[in-house]
Amino acid sequence: MKIIDSHIHLDTYCAEEQKQILANEDFSYLITVSMHLQSAITNLQLAKKDQRVQAAFGFHPEQPLPSEKEIQQLLTWMDEHQDEMVAVGEVGLPYYLRQEQAAVDLEAYIALLERFILFAKETNKPIILHAVYEDAPIVCDLLENHNVTKAHFHWFKGSKETVKRMISNGYYISITPDICYEEEIQQLVQSYPLELMMVETDGPWPFEERFEGQMTSPSMIHESIKKIAHIKQVEIENVYEILYQNTIKFYELV
Repeated sequence: MKIIDSHIHLDTYCAEEQKQILANEDFSYLITVSMHLQSAITNLQLAKKDQRVQAAFGFHPEQPLPSEKEIQQLLTWMDEHQDEMVAVGEVGLPYYLRQEQAAVDLEAYIALLERFILFAKETNKPIILHAVYEDAPIVCDLLENHNVTKAHFHWFKGSKETVKRMISNGYYISITPDICYEEEIQQLVQSYPLELMMVETDGPWPFEERFEGQMTSPSMIHESIKKIAHIKQVEIENVYEILYQNTIKFYELV
């Protein structure tokens, strides 16, 4: 069955691992997200080598803020390469960083995210978001303020109220292999419409239990889809097709 990994950091795998992943004909596309400018450049190079690789450009929020010069360099480069960019991402807010460093200036990250949201709106690109728990309503506010609806919240976790708001706004989420063992993600899948769902690995992030010790690869998505089908009580062939078509439509891949 056809699969698309809607969120992977392909550039952060070593060259041999990249070769191993791309040698697999199990998937139709990989949406490879970027951490910063050099990451975006590397992802574009990977996309040029394999047409199944679709690159997104952005700045991952779980790292120190870039300087204004670095932000301008990234945004200028993104503007110059917008025709080769499938989406803006990964961008968002530094939830986990703030758990480690209380002095993180959240307002500065919000201001940076708003610039990426405006860029996505101006270029008519989807936006891939890292926004969990109490950060998600802040991001929803920004999206609503700028009338941006083509939003993909990857590996989302948050309150029931935020989930209802995201569903109402038509935002997409994507599910990682931890659905196989994490009750929180299983409950999210139970409540979120299949029509607004995709699947991802967030590789090379490692997973636990049956995936312990394995290199994270798109093939793990098959286990995720089995679990989604079980939770939703939908025939697995239909789940494969719905998730595939959702991703094709959202990222305008054909």
